[in-house]
Amino acid sequence: MPATDYQGSSAPLTNIGRSLLSLRRDQVHAMESPNDGSASHEVELELFQRQVADRFHDLASVPSDELLSLPWVRKLLDVFLCCQEEFRVIVFNNKAQVMKPPMDRLIADFYERTVKALDVCNAIRDGIEQIKQWQKLLEIVLCALGDSNVNNNSNNNGNNNCYQRTLGEGQFRRAKKALIDLAIGMLDEKDSGQSLSHRNRSFGRNNNTSSHSKDHHHRSLGHFRSLSWSVSRSWSAARQLQAIGNNLAAPRGNEVVATNGLAMPVYTMGCVLLFVMWALVAAIPCQDRGLQVHFYVPRQFSWAAPILSLHERIMEESKKRDRKNACGLLREIYQMEKCSRLLGELTDSVQFPLSEEKEGEVRQRVKELGQVCHAMKEGLEPLERQVREVFHRIVRSRTEGLDSLGRGHNPE
Repeated sequence: MPATDYQGSSAPLTNIGRSLLSLRRDQVHAMESPNDGSASHEVELELFQRQVADRFHDLASVPSDELLSLPWVRKLLDVFLCCQEEFRVIVFNNKAQVMKPPMDRLIADFYERTVKALDVCNAIRDGIEQIKQWQKLLEIVLCALGDSNVNNNSNNNGNNNCYQRTLGEGQFRRAKKALIDLAIGMLDEKDSGQSLSHRNRSFGRNNNTSSHSKDHHHRSLGHFRSLSWSVSRSWSAARQLQAIGNNLAAPRGNEVVATNGLAMPVYTMGCVLLFVMWALVAAIPCQDRGLQVHFYVPRQFSWAAPILSLHERIMEESKKRDRKNACGLLREIYQMEKCSRLLGELTDSVQFPLSEEKEGEVRQRVKELGQVCHAMKEGLEPLERQVREVFHRIVRSRTEGLDSLGRGHNPE
């Protein structure tokens, strides 16, 4: 559901975070001595809310051409890791309260959501590996049509001033094959929920023999992918996101009071977890992607506005004509698809001997493709490490939390 659907929602509190904390303070203060640390506890909780808000305001301030880029997604995961660590400290500092009802139930529910997020992390790592396979096909194109050492210098951004080889038919045949393999691979991701025959109709301009060859190649690619996938063939990213967000509701006033205010950071982290996993699924190819997840956050929370703004912007991006059926909204995927398509159309139109003008056009397209390939080479490995770190941090935090509840065991 788009964020705009929530903007008209009314609420009895002008600031739910601050008001609920004040409600708890008013009811509990009379029973506490001035020196029992309650003030510092409230400061800790309110500081956590402000830090979450500040970090997401920073994420939401980027221009459109940076949203969903590799650097932005990496920054998003940095934000999650910081929030997760601060939340872990809050839980650690309040072990006694965490073991009491209703806090024990709320924290247990949160840890069950994190278990579901682990599958999303695995699927995202699979998606990153798939992008790496596409990157290798780009490198074949660059090797065929680029400068002689385009792959030996990772800092040239596809723009090398060294000796340029004369482009011949052999290089074009090799580049065309890689571009066709790339197009087939990306179609497999786009239409993974549709029939194979429907996918093959995308190559309707080819003759029957060519279609049969691509059909065989397509089956081989799908078989190879299924052997390397970390999640089952029936697993669904859309259903997993729905499970993470299931029954995620803002705490009521009596819950805030009964938990000494701790229900607030638990809900906050639940929303952060859901949004981050949703944004990863939006950006990276994964099985049964779906963005229509119920995502309601009362706007009275200080961090709600930037998160809802990002949610709305990502949904708007997904509805654009050239992104609607994309296998992932990652900006570098869009650039790769666009550049490879334009280069493919150009290579289809060349005639030999190659004119100087046409060769210049080809080299310009190759340069653009090289810049995309360089960006992926720089960003994919660090992103994969971050996703792995998110996975392990969730596991450690959950194990510590369950230990605090006296039910520690290894995560599923």
